[in-house]
Amino acid sequence: MTNKLLEVKDLKTEFKTSKGLLTAVNNVSFHVDRGETVCIVGESGCGKSITALSILGLLPKNGVITNGSINFQGEDLTALSTEEMRRKRGKDISMIFQEPMTALNPVFTIGFQLRESILTHNNISKAKAHEQGIVLLEQVGIPSPRERMNQYPHELSGGMRQRVMIAMALSCNPTLLLADEPTTALDVTIQSQILDLIQDLKDEFNMGLLLITHDMGVVAEIADRVIIMYAGKIVEEGTIEEVFTEPKHPYTKGLLNSVPNVDDPSFKLEPIPGSLPNIDEEISGCRFHPRCKYAKDICKKEAPHEIGISGSHKVTCWLHEISEDS
Repeated sequence: MTNKLLEVKDLKTEFKTSKGLLTAVNNVSFHVDRGETVCIVGESGCGKSITALSILGLLPKNGVITNGSINFQGEDLTALSTEEMRRKRGKDISMIFQEPMTALNPVFTIGFQLRESILTHNNISKAKAHEQGIVLLEQVGIPSPRERMNQYPHELSGGMRQRVMIAMALSCNPTLLLADEPTTALDVTIQSQILDLIQDLKDEFNMGLLLITHDMGVVAEIADRVIIMYAGKIVEEGTIEEVFTEPKHPYTKGLLNSVPNVDDPSFKLEPIPGSLPNIDEEISGCRFHPRCKYAKDICKKEAPHEIGISGSHKVTCWLHEISEDS
């Protein structure tokens, strides 16, 4: 029996530019189950955030979904009108944005912004919404929540602001939570607290969680499954055990080798050479081949196909196809 909360199929998101349509997300498919944590990992610019914004219907004006479907609880979000999507967003699907200082409005109090998110989707009084806001702040571990409701974003620390964002995201008990680099601007101790809080709340409300990050350490701590993206495409996917213990794609191996291992004194960092290609850069074959030390001739000529390894473990790489055939 399927328990898929979100199912993205062959999603293609493009941007209208003076150079024509440029592809940011290229035929991406994945799913998130209820109560599951799925992490999308990759370098900045690989298409992680655009994937999330496509799901939410929050693409920039020049962004357009040109192919695929986004099924949420059996309903295709790409077929909904702007108003229908607005009603879903915040109520059934919520997002924690990367920078709380830019996501929160600096001229309104915390209380005003929390009440607004509650009143938008609930037919209750302003006073009741205010009391719900206080409960939410308390729930996410903010001390003196009643007093905080009257404060402005600049009066709170970075960790406090991020907790406010989490409270706003949870204000209508969503079934799917998207978190885009929720700990990037925070110090290490606060990062750990925020991740623990998100996981605890996810478990308490049995939500599906799609977390976007470039930090493999965060993935190891929080994920059930992991999706590795490169230049708009998924190159590897599997459970945390499958991907971390038996990585198959050279890019995945490069990401893992870029994370310090304090438990192994013989471990040496191996940064991935080169940089992510620009969205308008034409590369034949596998888009990772210019940076791949294992690249063969076929990698430079033809795009690889997705191959199932075992269970939920999948990889899109010619090297594995060659080894399987030989």
